[in-house]
Amino acid sequence: MRTVAHDFQADDFIGGHVALDFANTVTERDTDPCDWLDGYPRMIEWAQKAGLISNPVATKLQHEAMRAPREAAAALGRARRVREALHDVFTAMLARGTVPAAALAELEAAWKRTAARGRLTSGGGQLRLAPDSESSRLDLPLDLLMFESLGLLAELDVDRTRACRGDQCGWLFIDSSKSGRRVWCDMATCGNSAKSKRFSRAQRRKR
Repeated sequence: MRTVAHDFQADDFIGGHVALDFANTVTERDTDPCDWLDGYPRMIEWAQKAGLISNPVATKLQHEAMRAPREAAAALGRARRVREALHDVFTAMLARGTVPAAALAELEAAWKRTAARGRLTSGGGQLRLAPDSESSRLDLPLDLLMFESLGLLAELDVDRTRACRGDQCGWLFIDSSKSGRRVWCDMATCGNSAKSKRFSRAQRRKR
């Protein structure tokens, strides 16, 4: 898989859930997969724009990554492995097929690491297990993502979750449209591209 530097923008977050948006940090999965996480600083940027971490936390992680580049690279590697496992699990569930054992094992191992670093907190009359930033350190974005991901996987609506049909895409998204017939990750990109290609083919047939 090739790696390309990419500055994340608002239109990169179209999945409808942070776990799907994380899987979508690889684009062109249907042709020549391209990894947009070209380093740990990019992981921080993505987590910040995805709403997982605040600006002060992002700054703290950036400083820690600069002090410990090997640890940061290892944290990025773990995040990438979880991302690929999430993608494999999502696509298997959408196809109503058997979830790969290796992907399940990767997610289980990641969850055990996350849970071991978690803390019980209370509020609003409830107890909840949440990541502890001091224990998670450079794995904090991944730990936060694991809590969100398992919640989605437990209640995934396979009838409303899809892979984009656009060429050179393959992004995953939740269809929240009223009709429930959305097939493109974004009409402004893959949708318009497909329409343009259909129009070009129609024009050529008329000649």
